[in-house]
Amino acid sequence: MKCLLKNVYYVDGFMDEAGKGDILIDGDSISEIGDHIGTSEDTDVIDCNFNKAIIPGLVNAHTHAAMTLLRGLGEEKPLKEWLEERIWPVEAKLTPQDIYWGTALALMEMASMGVTGFADMYFEMEEVGEAALKFGVRCALSKGIIGTKESDIEKALRLFEYFKDQKLVNVQVGPHAPYTVPIDMYKKLCHMAKEKNIGVHTHFMEAAWERDYLKEKYDMVPVEFLENSGLLSVPLALLAHCVWIEKDEMEKVAVPSVKVAHNPSSNLKLGSGIAPLKDYLKKGVSVCLGTDGAASNNRLDVWEEMRLAALLHKGNELDPTCCKSKEVLKMATFNGARALGFDKVGRIQKSWKADLVVVDLDKPHYVGVEPSNLVQYLVYAGSSSDVVGTMVNGRWIYYYGSYSYKDVEEIKREAKKSRERICS
Repeated sequence: MKCLLKNVYYVDGFMDEAGKGDILIDGDSISEIGDHIGTSEDTDVIDCNFNKAIIPGLVNAHTHAAMTLLRGLGEEKPLKEWLEERIWPVEAKLTPQDIYWGTALALMEMASMGVTGFADMYFEMEEVGEAALKFGVRCALSKGIIGTKESDIEKALRLFEYFKDQKLVNVQVGPHAPYTVPIDMYKKLCHMAKEKNIGVHTHFMEAAWERDYLKEKYDMVPVEFLENSGLLSVPLALLAHCVWIEKDEMEKVAVPSVKVAHNPSSNLKLGSGIAPLKDYLKKGVSVCLGTDGAASNNRLDVWEEMRLAALLHKGNELDPTCCKSKEVLKMATFNGARALGFDKVGRIQKSWKADLVVVDLDKPHYVGVEPSNLVQYLVYAGSSSDVVGTMVNGRWIYYYGSYSYKDVEEIKREAKKSRERICS
């Protein structure tokens, strides 16, 4: 089946000005972009009458999807206290079934907001992957590892084997953070990642005290830990947060294999600080966007992260020219897809995968929009509430309030049961 999106504006993070015309999708990919594209009998034609915009699918490059079940717990506490006193005790009660329903609930939320892929670090990742496959969403899965159990390495390997033939799923290795995983365990996990040619997803320098921890524990600054742990030699290192990297250390992370997941809302809510995004961009660091889990954000809205990333750093740096809208759109789409390990995803270009979002421009806040300013309107005036369609791999997962997942009421019902049990 083919789908023709007719009479649309379209833009991605590489375009200086939006295009205008038709987009033909054949199977899982964009097959043609142009004016007055012809159709055949097997083509589903959607005439958007130039009141819809098409952008690449948004990517949530760092989250813990099933934490939708923990939303609202431990509010307004510091990171360490929040984790140890409120989150970890409740997480200990989670079952594989809870993880499935919590993830499915997150996917409902994200699909309606234009998210087509997510990088997830949590427990029972087979359940996370199964939920993602049922929704038809791309994902990069990493089992969260704490401590030094050899069995966790075996579980990571089993996860890789379980999903290795799934085109929408990539598996990554997931050491939680340097303060919960010793450096020798990092070395083992990074060695495994190199052997299997897969990525590593870890929290890194989220809070200020982590610098002191590395100094006291290993007599290292953060970039020395990255070097000595093996993180700089794996095929892909997805470093979540990176709030507390100094300017003179950034050269080490400005390499193609390293992706920094910027989580502005979570970092603000937990009082972790403001990542030096302007300096990362100047140094050529590849930055993507994440929401973190719903317990620390409390939304899974990548669109909101785009706007916040564009505004926060202008104010913090006293520089209205930094973190331009085009840059943050690229972070939320193309860069995010690369952080998940997917190629040919995140642009509106012939032969690229049809991971697309349909945005309704027929709203008051889009009056005055035109090709030259579409990106600015989307980032500064737009929001996830403008999304009317979300497509992954050429298939609608969300379209005008309806989901491809058959029984969304079941998701809400079962998620409520899980929430009630773990919080009792």
